[in-house]
Amino acid sequence: MTHTPNTTNRFASLPPADRRLLKSMAAVALLALAIGIVAGLATALVRGGLLSAIPNTGYQFLTVHGVSIFFYWLFTTQAALLLGFAATERGDGLAWPHLAWLGFGLMLAGLGLSMVGSLTGTPLLYNGAPEMAIDKPRDLLFFNLGYLSLALGLMALPASAIVTLLRPRWRGQQDRLSALGFALFAWAGFLIVTGFAALYTFAPGVLWALGIGPFPASHGTRWHIVFHNMHYLPLMATVILWYVLMQALTGVKSVFGERFSKIVFSMYLIFVPPTSLYHMFLEPNLPKVVQVGGSILSLFVSVPTLTAFLIIVASLEVHARAQGTGRKGGALFGWIRLLPWRHPAMAAMGVAVLSMGLGLVFAFVLIQAQLAPLLSDTFFVPGYFHFFTLGTVSMTLLAALSVMLPAIGGRALWRPELLRWMPWLAFAGLLVFGAAGITAGYLGVPRRVMNVSYQNQAPALWHGLMLTVAIGGAIMAAALSVFAAGIAVSLLPARQLVGSAVASPGGSLTVSWGGAVVQSGLRAWVGPISIAVIVIAMYAFSAVGFELMQALPVTATGGASGH
Repeated sequence: MTHTPNTTNRFASLPPADRRLLKSMAAVALLALAIGIVAGLATALVRGGLLSAIPNTGYQFLTVHGVSIFFYWLFTTQAALLLGFAATERGDGLAWPHLAWLGFGLMLAGLGLSMVGSLTGTPLLYNGAPEMAIDKPRDLLFFNLGYLSLALGLMALPASAIVTLLRPRWRGQQDRLSALGFALFAWAGFLIVTGFAALYTFAPGVLWALGIGPFPASHGTRWHIVFHNMHYLPLMATVILWYVLMQALTGVKSVFGERFSKIVFSMYLIFVPPTSLYHMFLEPNLPKVVQVGGSILSLFVSVPTLTAFLIIVASLEVHARAQGTGRKGGALFGWIRLLPWRHPAMAAMGVAVLSMGLGLVFAFVLIQAQLAPLLSDTFFVPGYFHFFTLGTVSMTLLAALSVMLPAIGGRALWRPELLRWMPWLAFAGLLVFGAAGITAGYLGVPRRVMNVSYQNQAPALWHGLMLTVAIGGAIMAAALSVFAAGIAVSLLPARQLVGSAVASPGGSLTVSWGGAVVQSGLRAWVGPISIAVIVIAMYAFSAVGFELMQALPVTATGGASGH
């Protein structure tokens, strides 16, 4: 895990124009998050029967939630952090800044167009299925134009980061990219590929809506391709940010060396693209051999993430034990208490790690060809998926913003003693939401139906589970709002030195383990034990899934909406 010796100073020394760009992008990303939180809370309340709304309005809430969070919050934040860490990798600032501003402008325009398309006309959900607008092409036009603008931004903006990373080599100032530089380079490349995939997916709908192209009948297959990229790219970004933030908060570098870290990041290029087949398990004409192949390939999709997790945890563990803290750090899990939990970023990453473990367990259940047709159209999907989108990715992105924004703006992080509890409160709500949602999915509750009572013909338990989902969602929304708002305060003009963002009267919020001498006799067991627990849980919940789904009536299972 290599990075600059002082992350805060590197960000603070960026040119003013670069800092303005990063702050502007962060502000838009947090705005998209706020919109998504409000719409998501409204959707959960409607599903739980706590908010009355006609079905069309409920689907509009759901569309706004999915579009603003999944597309604009996740990807605008990724782009901002990519630019920020690329600019500070060598401390030279951004190359081709005008291209970066153009990309940001396109993404901002996309957000506006997508919100217009989501709030007016037919609610198309976040995948923009053209079949739902077959009689109203104009509704699809605005919706897809938003995605096209975002796609062009994702193709332009990362190019600035790539040139920034390669510029020292062109000038003869660097022989090779560092491990972090290589990771940022791969991240930027994936963003560009995702932009191309989005352009390929949504351009035919625009042409049809304008009357100059055929109806996009193959939209479903195209969507599977872009969705797969947008599903796993944030996980890659999460792992990269864990590398960066662990060094910023603890000073720890990988004990495995830079070359091995580069190999791990290269694994995303090898394992992620072929695994997109499992998103097509609900296609009626998918050959059996493709289903089997997709299931086998899907087993490898988490290999890069788990490997990087092992590297980070092992590096932290051996450095913590090298501090010579006696029994407190010598116990199997005792060293974990030595981490800088008083910093909100550390708390957010702790939640992210726990959420990732739970998300991987239930993702394994869903990617099996036998279970996918039974569960993919049930509430199992949002029940497990929020462990990734909120618990893992969003918490990590917010953790990174809590480090970057105070550094570039010079304003200390607002009330870190309060903010550090918000990720754990959000995690508590997530556990309620996820447990009720996954249970509902196992019992056949559909995921895209606002009212699951079916004129009082559905099991009474369904309503109780949706009510629990709404309660968990409300807790998540409240905690996440406070956490994001506290971080957003750093966008305001500075009143304190940024140093107070990482320190408090009670002592430092970070630790400094980078100078510890790591002895060869130290062992790191927590990472492997964690992986073993995840694998055991994967098989256990798969078995539960088979048993419960076999007990349901045929009409309560299956679907054709896919992911």
